[in-house]
Amino acid sequence: MSDCYIPRTHQAEIERNLRRFSVLVCHRRFGKTVLCVNRLVQCAVETPLPDWRGAYIAPLYRQAKAVVWDILKRHCRMHEQACAVKFHEGELRADFANGARIRLFGANNPDSLRGLYLDGVVFDEVAQMAYRVWSEVVRPALSDRKGWAIFIGTPQGKNALYRLWGMARKDPDWFAAMYRASETGVLDPRELDAACREMSPEEYEQEFECSFSAAVRGAYFGRLVADAEQQGRVCAVPHDPDLPVHTAWDLGMSDSTAIWFMQVGPGGECRVIDYYEGQGVGLDHYVRELQSRDYSYGRHIAPHDIRVRELGTGKSRLEVARSLGIRFDICPNIPVQDGINAVRSLLPRCWFDMERCEVGLEALRHYRRGFNEHAGDFGARPVHDWTSHAVDAFRYFAVGFRHGADGGELSQRPSRAENRFDPFERFDGRDRFNRQQRP
Repeated sequence: MSDCYIPRTHQAEIERNLRRFSVLVCHRRFGKTVLCVNRLVQCAVETPLPDWRGAYIAPLYRQAKAVVWDILKRHCRMHEQACAVKFHEGELRADFANGARIRLFGANNPDSLRGLYLDGVVFDEVAQMAYRVWSEVVRPALSDRKGWAIFIGTPQGKNALYRLWGMARKDPDWFAAMYRASETGVLDPRELDAACREMSPEEYEQEFECSFSAAVRGAYFGRLVADAEQQGRVCAVPHDPDLPVHTAWDLGMSDSTAIWFMQVGPGGECRVIDYYEGQGVGLDHYVRELQSRDYSYGRHIAPHDIRVRELGTGKSRLEVARSLGIRFDICPNIPVQDGINAVRSLLPRCWFDMERCEVGLEALRHYRRGFNEHAGDFGARPVHDWTSHAVDAFRYFAVGFRHGADGGELSQRPSRAENRFDPFERFDGRDRFNRQQRP
């Protein structure tokens, strides 16, 4: 490695053991960002390829700029061979004299990575990203060049980092390592003692002892999801052909569209049987997804902004959906906090299919309030990240299922056909989109 970069003991251990795919779960202030930036720079300097491409991916683009950009420039300048590097501030890109290139990205805009080829990738703070950024976007970009990837982060519950950690531990071709503050000696023991006194036990275990089971800080529904798991309500939940399937949507424009599939059973239980999320495709794609499932559909609930007309076509997505054969009920536009409370009321009655709903359930588990570091307290609004689309769609169901298509309360007198599966005694039995409707 570079003469100017002297790895600590554990960093050197990692460098000796890295494989094509490596997952590093490290405590705060371990030095994982510096380690991985230097890895990218070293590969860029030494590559025999005239068009080598490296990427550093943070959860947010602005996070990459604030945390990584200056470190990247500093490490480039440490290498004599890299002295001719040109830095492009607008694109957060470093171009090397030998044709190699390193660029910073945000996982919140995965489309910016589509169509690229990559030779080396670092994922930083993987716990704050959606797993599909890796599986759908970046993994294919490494295939033809047989590129490598390093995943680094500190746990925030059982999410993408947890999933990758589990995969790496089982696969002999991957490298997995965990470094706890109590074991590395990187931080002064007195500093750790002070942090232990000043932080909650869950926060300390997560940030310094790399605990995946510690509660996510500021999570709205983490405890309720944990209760569902402990009570056996996250399991195999089969589709019941005698009950209609209701859907709840969060419709994205340039970002994700999320759809929950739910059945309301006897006694007021909510059977969450399926979840689907897509990106960069039109409404016709999602209609085909509904048609591909052998479900008899009930209501379809969408957010209030589905009525907004697009400038290019002059049509609203509500009109487009009707032309495709699906009639939406519009969820009332109520404050987000009221919707969050509606979700909290609904979750104790929900059963989730553990396989088909895995992605959506993880989003519910990790949806959280933002933390203001300057004020030392949580903000009033939730963080907008990969969890938002799934949770927003679930929130629309929790609120919108109580309301009719016109936004008003439904009749207190459900029909005989509706009565056996309506938890709120307010089910609307009007005919809805149903390509496989039973006679």
